[in-house]
Amino acid sequence: MQLDELVRARIQHYLKEKNMKPWDLYKASGLPKATVYAVISGRNNLPTLGVLLHICEGFNITLPEFFDDPNFEDVVFEKNDK
Repeated sequence: MQLDELVRARIQHYLKEKNMKPWDLYKASGLPKATVYAVISGRNNLPTLGVLLHICEGFNITLPEFFDDPNFEDVVFEKNDK
């Protein structure tokens, strides 16, 4: 699985686990609404670590918790040259 897809899948996982909507994540993370929606929709291929840290704060989890998934062991990063 590609890194950007896996990051989006983890965000979706935590949205469901925490019973949150993207709007809730926007409010809890302190990020601009457009940033949250761009990350979730895939318009922003891969969030920066700073953005991901804010997302984790919105979920009230740590970065290590976010990456605590066996799928990250086989993840690949493919640069998308559009």
